[in-house]
Amino acid sequence: MKTNKNRWLIALSAVGIHLSIGAAYAYSVYTMPLVNTMGWSVSSVTLAFTIMMVLGGGSAALFGRLVERNGPRRSAIFAAVLFGLGQAGSGFAVAIDSLTLFLLTYGFLSGLGLGIGYISPVSTLVKWFPDRRGLATGMAVLGFGSGALITAPVAAWMIESIGISSTFYILGGCYFLLMTSAALYIAPPPRDWVPKVKMKKEFNFATIRIKEDLAQLTAKEAVKTKHFWMLWAIMLINTSAGIMMISVASPMAQTVVGLSAAAAATMVGIMGIFNGAGRLGWAAVSDYISRPVVYIIFFIIQLVTFLTLPIIASAIVFQVLIFLVVSCYGGGFSNLPAFIGDLFGTKELGAIHGYLLTTWSLGGLIGPTLVSQIYTRTGSYVPVFYVFAFLTAVAFVIAIFLKADVRKKQKQQDKPVFNSVSG
Repeated sequence: MKTNKNRWLIALSAVGIHLSIGAAYAYSVYTMPLVNTMGWSVSSVTLAFTIMMVLGGGSAALFGRLVERNGPRRSAIFAAVLFGLGQAGSGFAVAIDSLTLFLLTYGFLSGLGLGIGYISPVSTLVKWFPDRRGLATGMAVLGFGSGALITAPVAAWMIESIGISSTFYILGGCYFLLMTSAALYIAPPPRDWVPKVKMKKEFNFATIRIKEDLAQLTAKEAVKTKHFWMLWAIMLINTSAGIMMISVASPMAQTVVGLSAAAAATMVGIMGIFNGAGRLGWAAVSDYISRPVVYIIFFIIQLVTFLTLPIIASAIVFQVLIFLVVSCYGGGFSNLPAFIGDLFGTKELGAIHGYLLTTWSLGGLIGPTLVSQIYTRTGSYVPVFYVFAFLTAVAFVIAIFLKADVRKKQKQQDKPVFNSVSG
């Protein structure tokens, strides 16, 4: 069967969807203008973002099977409607001064659109890139991580120029158009499709190893396996550690190594770059050294970091270690879809991905809660480092066992085929 779709344009479409929903991470731009203009409390305004983030992971799990059933195009268009309405509806909520409506639109509707939009293109991307799963999903998730970098300055300028309500209207419309346009191009490859092979007389250029998946499972079957829960556990710890670091990076740097407020703010900005770069870089690397090895590296880095941070006096070394942890956080998300494909196949990848993204919601609660409770009780961040050192040590052990089990099963059933791939 032939197809006139270009897989790199499929990947670009996925990036477009993730860029739009990734704008959610620019929410802090709206916080003070909403507080100052509307008179709403900071906690009330922050609640909208919390609802959206919790629903982002929750809706991915809840509607994962629906995404598989309806296909990537319909699902992504549905996500575009929800997210666009949520953003534009927030403008109407501001216009009529309704905090309740704002929580329903920005929090609830945008949260649903965020979760469904996040997983909609992923299973399709994995099918189009059997040879470069990590790179393909890394590009899409990089788009999600980069959305705030584009939206934040644009939204800040628009708020100053035309007001908060109009900013929400215009950006909501733009998100809808971009997501819908991208969704219209997305389609799964024909059955048994493989990347085009260039026939060469000499094999002196890069070859890509295309490995058979360990299994082809439904979501219901996958959640009954030990591999699912091992992956769920290491994702939860990786996510909790990353979000913990992101949530307190500035005060932690000022307290532990005496960074100034301005220098800490700069550090936070650079963390965003490492978050995005980690999503693409670690995912691309995983195509060559394997997903299990990449996760093991994540936990080695984090274990060394959390054991070293309490004794660090150098502000530069402190920041470098923080950047590495944040890159592992981003890399965990970008490697997850490819890892799911390796372990469970692409039969219901979107649904399985949704279930595993519950770690996103839980990590967003566990990480910040742990650090705030420990700091409140002890007045120091040092105990936080040791707690997360222990957690990452647990994750490291689980990752080692997961790698060993995967390798054992591959030896039993997997005979890799080598192709020189183009396209």
